[in-house]
Amino acid sequence: MKIYRVGGSVRDELLHLPVKDKDYVVVGANAKQLLQQGFIPVGKDFPVFLHPQTKEEYALARTERKTTQGYHGFNFYTDTSVTLEEDLRRRDLTINALAMDEVTQQIIDPYGGREDLQNKLLRHISPAFAEDPVRILRIARFAARFAPLGFRIAEETKQLIREMVKNGEANALVAERVWQETEKTLGEQHAAIYFQVLDENQALKVIFPELYTLLHQNRMLGEQAYYALNHATLLTQDKAVRWAALLYNLHTLADSIQINKQLLQRLHIPKRYIKIAQYTVQYAHCFTQIMTLSANDILDCLLALDAFRKESYFLSYLQSCQANIAVQYDTQHAQQCSQHFIHCLDVAKQVSVKAILEQGYVGSEIRVQTNQQRIKNITQYITNMTKL
Repeated sequence: MKIYRVGGSVRDELLHLPVKDKDYVVVGANAKQLLQQGFIPVGKDFPVFLHPQTKEEYALARTERKTTQGYHGFNFYTDTSVTLEEDLRRRDLTINALAMDEVTQQIIDPYGGREDLQNKLLRHISPAFAEDPVRILRIARFAARFAPLGFRIAEETKQLIREMVKNGEANALVAERVWQETEKTLGEQHAAIYFQVLDENQALKVIFPELYTLLHQNRMLGEQAYYALNHATLLTQDKAVRWAALLYNLHTLADSIQINKQLLQRLHIPKRYIKIAQYTVQYAHCFTQIMTLSANDILDCLLALDAFRKESYFLSYLQSCQANIAVQYDTQHAQQCSQHFIHCLDVAKQVSVKAILEQGYVGSEIRVQTNQQRIKNITQYITNMTKL
């Protein structure tokens, strides 16, 4: 039995990047031997085990064979005769097909991964890349992640992706995997590159048809969406805000609310992402017009955005809008709009419902009196700001 550290941790170590999760491949062994040594089985589709002490993943060396379309359509073969090179060959990119013998520190590189690291190239290992449509998303994510280092996708790999899309492989992607890769990418500094790569290789219109429509209806708005997403990464680490910033211009489309709802539901996106994106698209006008709105209209916006009960969502909505207004106009104007909105909420929150109850109001009168006081406070704030 021989154990090698493989994949991303080896790649990142060679790139002098922080090493996160470490994965291992076990060559020349079977499941029974690992179980006897205390390893804990976790894999359903193929034998993967957790180390009894470190809890790191150890997988038996395996090969795979495509049986049907989609990423589920594989048969796996594990045997003590499967070599390390055979196991590495089933991986997606050459830079991910690296292994290290941690005893000797030797790097095993059968497919030119180190050279591609030096050349900053994302290149598929073999035509088998085309058998798994998730790899379209993964390579787009790697392009976004390694953009600061100057990585690019090899031309032959781009061509293969386009052929996969043409052959219908991208249609076999399920919502959960699409969102899984997308959400990971939203954590990257250059997340927009993910969507640009998909678009350039004809995959965006299949995987994100609603987003494709948004980006292509107007070239200027499409570019703005990418810039806004990048700007949002400077404002916050919140992936939901970044996602909403990308979708902001959906409000310019006819039937935008329905298109947004269709996109968010189709991908099974988490509730918080959905809510912030819906607020951003449906109430973009509140942010863009906030400096000129009346106190009554501002209160209507605050109520529609549920700002009094879900202030965290409201603040996230502000950030997604701010990213777009910064791109459309300038950063200072975007900040002014955001601060004005926040101050309006702050003065409106100063209204005491308890005091209104003590005045003897009941039922629907409580809400009427509360909102009247809120409008009064917002009006006074606007008046004071005008005098400055």
